Amino acid sequence: MLASILASGLAVGAIYALIGITYNTMFATSRVMSFTAGQLGMLGGVFGSLFILQFQLPVLPGLALTLLAAAAIGVVTEFVAVRPVLKSLDQHLYVLSTLALALMIQQVTAIEWSTEPRPFPRLLELTTAHGPWDQKYWLPVVACAVTILGLEYLYKRTLVGRAFVAVAEDNFAARALGLPERNLRVASYALAGAIGALAGFSGGQLLLAFFANGPLLNFYGFIPVALGGLGNNRGAVIGGLALGLFQQAANFTVGGIFSSVAVFTLFIIILLAAPQGLFGAAPQRRV
Repeated sequence: MLASILASGLAVGAIYALIGITYNTMFATSRVMSFTAGQLGMLGGVFGSLFILQFQLPVLPGLALTLLAAAAIGVVTEFVAVRPVLKSLDQHLYVLSTLALALMIQQVTAIEWSTEPRPFPRLLELTTAHGPWDQKYWLPVVACAVTILGLEYLYKRTLVGRAFVAVAEDNFAARALGLPERNLRVASYALAGAIGALAGFSGGQLLLAFFANGPLLNFYGFIPVALGGLGNNRGAVIGGLALGLFQQAANFTVGGIFSSVAVFTLFIIILLAAPQGLFGAAPQRRV
């Protein structure tokens, strides 16, 4: 039982962490919380099943096309739901614009794909382990580890990554220095789309290819962001894994709706104790 809780908790937590990183990547260059993050995760599973099962593509080309398609949707998100809002005096309209786009993505997926859960292929036929060591449990964890290490390298070792960090720190100063702030924002949304799709693709055997995964991932992917501190990818990973373990432990002990109540209760208690998140910096008031 303990092994099952650990395996499923870490796997689900890694998926939540990747969605949290998707939120952070979009927020970093635009200061907008785009509520399309969960839909990008949902599309990772749908596109993966479409390309590999229906189109009979090998796994690697199917993964590449899935990431490219989701990256394109990330760019569309920036153009359609974010850029017009940034020009507005009331920038909090992004809540409505990104939610509206998320609902459109979900409804189009339901119409064109299916309203029923559809299977997702086994990605590695070489593995024969079952139970807690099955690939569906460790693939999301590996995907999460590769993503966080890749982002650390991007932000610290490359010029493009340092430009991302500069825009995230102060977009006005970055623009004054001649950095292409708009192009970097578009690139960050493409990167976020690929990360979100990787979450759904790596967790496809757990979540299946199901249009209703979008709202679920939107909510549970936001909790690691709140717990870890907005913009803190390492905090999102820790928060996501902790959330997954706690959720699965609650499922095994109390089950059903009570596990969700336990998650909400813990979430509220933590935010009351640390409103900025467990790893976020305390807000400072200008004088």
